[in-house]
Amino acid sequence: MNYDSLIEIYYVVRNNKLRTALTAFSVAWGIFILIVLLGTGRGLRNGTEEQFKADATNTIWVNGGKTSMAYNGYQPGRQIGLTNEDMDLILKKVNGIDKKSGTAQGHILKTMRYGNQKATFNVRSGTSDHGYLENLKITEGRFLNENDMAQFRKVCVIGQPVKDALFKQEYPMGKYIDVGGIAFEVVGTFYDQGRGDMDRIYIPVTTAQKVFNGQNYLDVIWLSTGDLPVEVGSAMAEEIRRLLALRHSFNPMDKNAVGAFNNRKEYERVMKMLSGIRVFIWIIGIGTIIAGVVGVSNILIISVKERTKEIGIRKALGANPFSIVSLILQESLIITALSGYTGMVLGVAVLELFKIYVPAKDFFKNPEVDFTVAISATFILIFAGLLAGFFPAMRAARINPVTALKDEV
Repeated sequence: MNYDSLIEIYYVVRNNKLRTALTAFSVAWGIFILIVLLGTGRGLRNGTEEQFKADATNTIWVNGGKTSMAYNGYQPGRQIGLTNEDMDLILKKVNGIDKKSGTAQGHILKTMRYGNQKATFNVRSGTSDHGYLENLKITEGRFLNENDMAQFRKVCVIGQPVKDALFKQEYPMGKYIDVGGIAFEVVGTFYDQGRGDMDRIYIPVTTAQKVFNGQNYLDVIWLSTGDLPVEVGSAMAEEIRRLLALRHSFNPMDKNAVGAFNNRKEYERVMKMLSGIRVFIWIIGIGTIIAGVVGVSNILIISVKERTKEIGIRKALGANPFSIVSLILQESLIITALSGYTGMVLGVAVLELFKIYVPAKDFFKNPEVDFTVAISATFILIFAGLLAGFFPAMRAARINPVTALKDEV
C-alpha cells in the first residue's frame, strides 16, 4: 500500500462521508457488541464459579424435610429429622464417601463477648472434615479435630470479622470467648471466600448437640464424593434417600421428605448452561459482524459502479487487473481494520469501566474478555472485510475499458 493509494482512498472516503461512516459504524458496532457480550458472559461465569468455590463442588447435602405423600399408614405432613444414627447408617452402607460432616441447629446467632467487647455472629457446628467441605483456609492455629469431637471440647475456630470485633489487635489463640453464656477456647482463625461465610465461628458438632439442645439431631449431613464422576454421585444420593426412606418409613420417591442435593451435578448443569449462553453470544456477535461486513461489500459495489469511468480510463492507460483489485481491497481493508479496532477498544473500555464502577454481585463478577479472543475476532473481521471486498474488486477488474468510457454515471 503506497502513499498514492492512501491519498486516493482518502478522497474516495471524503466524497462519500455519510455512506462510509455508516458502514464503518456497523462494523465497529458488531465487534463492540461481541466484546461486551463475551465480557458479560465471562462475568456471569466468574460469579457462578465463585459461588460454587465457597464450598467443595463434589459434595452431597442431605437434609430432613416434611413428607408430601401418604406411606405405610402415615399421613402427609410428617416431619423427618436426621440424627447421628442416620449419618452412621449412611457411612456404613454407602461406598465412595470421602469426607463427612454434620451440622446441628444450622446457623445459631449468638452474642459473643471477650473482655469489654461484644458482638453477634453465627455459630456453625461441624466435624473435623467440615473445613474441607466449606473450602475454607486456616490462617492461624488449626481447625477442629477428632479429639475435639470425641471429648466434647468447647473449642472454636473464628472468622476474621469475629477476631477484629472481639480481639482488635490482640492475639486470639488460646483465649476464651463467651458464646451465649458458654466459654469456648479459640484454637484457630480461618478465611472463607463465600459471601457471609466469614461472619461465624465453628464448634464441634458433638459439643453443639450437648450444650445447646442435649439431643442428637442434625440439620444437614455433608458428604464428599471425592473424584467420583457426577453420575456416581447422583446414584449415591438416590441410595442415601432409599436408606433413609426405609429407616424413617416414607416413600422413596418423596423428595420433600429428605433432600439429597448433589452439588457437583448442579455445578455441571450450571456450567453447561453458561457454555450454551457463550455459544449463543458468539452467534449473535458473529451475526452482527456479518451484517457490518455485508455493508462494506455493498458500499464497495456502489463505489465500483460510481467509478466505472475512472476504472476504464485506468485500464485504457495500461493499468493491469491486479492494480485495480488491489485498490478496492485496500479500501476494504482500511475501513474494516480501523472500524474493527475502534469497536474492540471501545468494548474493552466499557468492560473496564464496568469493573470499576459497578459493584460485583453474587453471580456476576469481573467481566472480562480474553485478549487473544478479542484480537482474533478483530483479525477475523478484517479477513472477512477483505473477502467482502474481493467480489466488488473482481467486478472492477473485469470492466471493459471501451464500455466504461461510454458510461455516463
